[in-house]
Amino acid sequence: MADKAKSATQAVKKPAAAKPAVKKGDKQKKVKLLPVVPESWLKLGKGRKGTRPNLLLQRRKLRAVKLLRRKQNLLRALNYEKKYLKTERAVVEQARVAKQKGNIYIPAEPKVAFVIRIRGINKVAPKVRKVLQLFRLRQINNGAFIKLNKATKNMLRIADPYITYGYPTLKSVRHLIYKRGFVKHRHSRIPITDNFVIERKLRGHRLQCVEDMVHHIYTGGACFKKVSNFLWPFKLNTPTGGWRKKNNHYVEGGDFGNREDKINELIQRMV
Repeated sequence: MADKAKSATQAVKKPAAAKPAVKKGDKQKKVKLLPVVPESWLKLGKGRKGTRPNLLLQRRKLRAVKLLRRKQNLLRALNYEKKYLKTERAVVEQARVAKQKGNIYIPAEPKVAFVIRIRGINKVAPKVRKVLQLFRLRQINNGAFIKLNKATKNMLRIADPYITYGYPTLKSVRHLIYKRGFVKHRHSRIPITDNFVIERKLRGHRLQCVEDMVHHIYTGGACFKKVSNFLWPFKLNTPTGGWRKKNNHYVEGGDFGNREDKINELIQRMV
């Protein structure tokens, strides 16, 4: 064993491979390679890195605003629903009291009407054409909400053979706005995709959701004119089952004229 150890120590170590000498001139001759990523892209990346914290902050703020608006809109809808139920119960209670006393309860006159154009543009008198233009009913099967007063009642009487109208319920108003509701923005017809479409335009009137619009249309509120002008005229279909007879009044088995509460059935067939 001792002899093996001695022989191992006496073994000659191999010399390490010598590195080739690099001259100074060779270093200077090396050409700089172009970067893999273009310089313009690198500049854009630096700019984005600088604006990234601001973008993240803006997104967080927008998310917080959306959550806040959602809660506010739900509370508004609940308050409106309570008001509608309260008014309905008050009407029922008043009718009950009148019946007990042997009287007849006459409900209040409707404040809002929904008008639909049922005839085309051929052989229309100038005065009738002007009334239809003021109602924004330029095409057949167009519809619009109108506030009832002395002037509008006279206008409805002038254009009677070309239109049918009645008094919509809350269900019909909601159905029209939610299903066929489009708004006017920069002379363009834009669908109501979310509540921010309404808030951007009607923020100054404290309106921020669809339920606000429904409330002002149904009750004929203070902002009725703003909301009705903001809404694009409703483009409806021909009613399922077709018209009965356009040349006759509704009372005579036809179609034109005032159909009061029966307009709701027609709206359901046309939406």
